[in-house]
Amino acid sequence: MVLWIIATFVAFFIKGLCGFANTLVFTSIMGFGANNVAISPVELMLGYPANFILTIKNRKKLDPKVYIPLAVLVFAGCIPGALLLKNVDATYIKIVFGVVIILIGIEMFFREQGKLKFKESKLVLGIIGILSGVLCGLFGVGALLAAYVGRVTGTSDEFKANISAVFIVENTFRIILYSVMGIITFQGFKQALILMPVVIAGLFAGMFSSKVLNEKIVKRLVIILLIVSGAALIIMNCNK
Repeated sequence: MVLWIIATFVAFFIKGLCGFANTLVFTSIMGFGANNVAISPVELMLGYPANFILTIKNRKKLDPKVYIPLAVLVFAGCIPGALLLKNVDATYIKIVFGVVIILIGIEMFFREQGKLKFKESKLVLGIIGILSGVLCGLFGVGALLAAYVGRVTGTSDEFKANISAVFIVENTFRIILYSVMGIITFQGFKQALILMPVVIAGLFAGMFSSKVLNEKIVKRLVIILLIVSGAALIIMNCNK
């Protein structure tokens, strides 16, 4: 139980600080002491209320032009995702997405460092948006989604508001899917309920820290987490 508490607090501290990467952190820590089939449904149930809290907290920064199209793409991503799962080895798909996430993260890093102001290509952003919808809808991996939102929002509050709103749609779909498939169990629900106070503590500690830290530091943390997320996807799937 100690490992569950540590993983939950650290994961949702990062969530409160940066707006995403809780799944990556939680799964990485819990991978040392539990099977993925037990980890994913609990993390999903823990993240659901956290996304509502972040969305409500930053509701003034919500931009319908950002979160509505992405929410539709994430939902629609489940359709090609199902086809890909049926006909293609998902391991290779994750590796390719991992490379794409790293490249986008590196580009964002140099853009941030060099203060470059390029006009965003609507075509490129559209492609990233579609791919992020497929990846998030198919695997519940939000790194590419974060890369997209990070490019079209200016502040960390805008980033958190819009990405959390999209995650609510994705979480709702997966909770229904997992319930129908029997992946979410009573034991898992009870575990999530016990850990909920730890989620709240970690989330608000992260949110407070994001207000204390410089905006640029938080944005760079998001970029670093993107690159780490991409690398983690490649490493985990290359070892399979």
